[in-house]
Amino acid sequence: MPVLQILFKTTEAPEQAVDISQINFDSIKDRFYYEIGKIVETRGEIDVLLIISITIIVLFFLKNFFRYFAMFYLAPIRNGVVRDFRKNLYHKTLILPLAYFSEQKKGDIIARITSDVQEIEWSIMSSLEMLFRDPIIIIVYLIGLFLISPQLTIFVLVLLPVSAVIIARIGKSLKRTSAKGQKQLGILLSIIEETLGGLRIIKAFTAIETSNENFRKTNQYYTRIMTRLYRKRDLAAPLSEVLSTIVMVVVLWFGGRMVLSEESNLDAAIFITYIVIFSQIVVPAKAITRAVYNIQKGSASVDRIQEVLEADEIIIENPNAIKISDFNNEIEFKDMAFAYEKEKVLKHIDLKIEKGKTIALVGPSGGGKSSLVDLLPRFYDCTEGKIFVDGKNVKDLVINDLRGLMGIVNQESILFNDTVLGNIAMGMDSVKEEDVIAAANVANAHEFISGMENGYQTNIGDLGVKLSGGQRQRLSIARAVLKNPPILILDEATSALDTESERLVQDALEKLMQNRTSIVIAHRLSTIQHADEIIVIDQGEIVERGKHADLLAKKGMYKKLFDLQSFA
Repeated sequence: MPVLQILFKTTEAPEQAVDISQINFDSIKDRFYYEIGKIVETRGEIDVLLIISITIIVLFFLKNFFRYFAMFYLAPIRNGVVRDFRKNLYHKTLILPLAYFSEQKKGDIIARITSDVQEIEWSIMSSLEMLFRDPIIIIVYLIGLFLISPQLTIFVLVLLPVSAVIIARIGKSLKRTSAKGQKQLGILLSIIEETLGGLRIIKAFTAIETSNENFRKTNQYYTRIMTRLYRKRDLAAPLSEVLSTIVMVVVLWFGGRMVLSEESNLDAAIFITYIVIFSQIVVPAKAITRAVYNIQKGSASVDRIQEVLEADEIIIENPNAIKISDFNNEIEFKDMAFAYEKEKVLKHIDLKIEKGKTIALVGPSGGGKSSLVDLLPRFYDCTEGKIFVDGKNVKDLVINDLRGLMGIVNQESILFNDTVLGNIAMGMDSVKEEDVIAAANVANAHEFISGMENGYQTNIGDLGVKLSGGQRQRLSIARAVLKNPPILILDEATSALDTESERLVQDALEKLMQNRTSIVIAHRLSTIQHADEIIVIDQGEIVERGKHADLLAKKGMYKKLFDLQSFA
């Protein structure tokens, strides 16, 4: 503006340089005009106009050049923060105890790892540029305003906090609504996850309309929350503009009175310049308001993520944990008790399992058999008493070493969307294919695997959906064979199979159990008659123990269970 004023002779440049040792608006302005006047006098008006035109182009090029590079270097930071959140959440999910997930919906955990993390990227990380850039711009403008009129600028600084308080109150409301929205999204994802897993049952029980109506209601409620959320968020820009306009009008009124007052040294030209500069604060102020609203919206997601990251790791490894690489003598449960919350599941369990022995756990459903075997690899920790492996308390052992001693085959085969080879060799590095084939032969699985289109490289789909129940179970057994553990835990491994599959799986299990310490949970008592000891558990306590023939002779609970199955 001063360059053009001097070029077009609407303002005269001072003839002498002004002393600017005492910094104030007038002295800086006059010195600036003097220097421009000298350049015009030396180079000529046309050259100066050309220089100014080129300078404007260069400045705008530099502005946008550096703006792009700011975003260029901000991109890996934004995505890196999101990557780290995902990585930390996934790792925390892997190490949290199983008890944590019995209280949580799977869909809510998925929502935290996906949409909550993405919300942080959209809401908070996208606001970083504004948070660093715009406050600097506002501070520079305020310094300029302070140099022009300290009195008027102090008045402005009194008004601005009032606007900030109003914006902050709406921001808190936005955070609460955002938290509700993210929680409801978790419920929505849980319904979707359950539906995909239970489609067969939904169709079989003609529950399509019921499921659809349940999803419709949840989806509608989520939509209402998100509508409120967007309305509150979209209030940021108009509200900040209205508030800044009100402040500007008040400044205009207050400053106008100062201009009209004879006692003030503020003239009309300076006041107009002040108003023009003040109006430039509006854009960055609106940007900061939008950034604050975005951060409030995103902070609800941060809180939800922190809940998972800060969840207690109940199964904690002792800092001085003892390494263990083999099993030599016995497993002992000593006056052991366990409760999921307040209700005791197991009480006063005293049990020794010598190396090489096969111990069978039987009894009514809900008696505590599965809970007992889950305590051995420390999926849970006992609440009373102790569990020893070779005389060492399991709580004093390295968790991975302890679990490395065990192979587990569950009633429900847990397989992953991977190849046959990948599922059998899960958790093992540098496994040779011939070792996998040998394990599959022991598990009676090699024949059906060889008949598949791509053999051991065939993908088996989600949870092994492309395989029959017996085939899935034999892959689980092959996985345990390949691991070659000294301790074997079989949790009703054949109960869900047909007769032919059960025969093949039982044969594979007998091969697997040779020369191993085995703990077998069984409902079909015919499969455990040759166990070294049968433990009958009812209501969390050991009520009978002994060999098959001895327990039949006692005519207690075992005899009752055996007779019921024989009759069936």
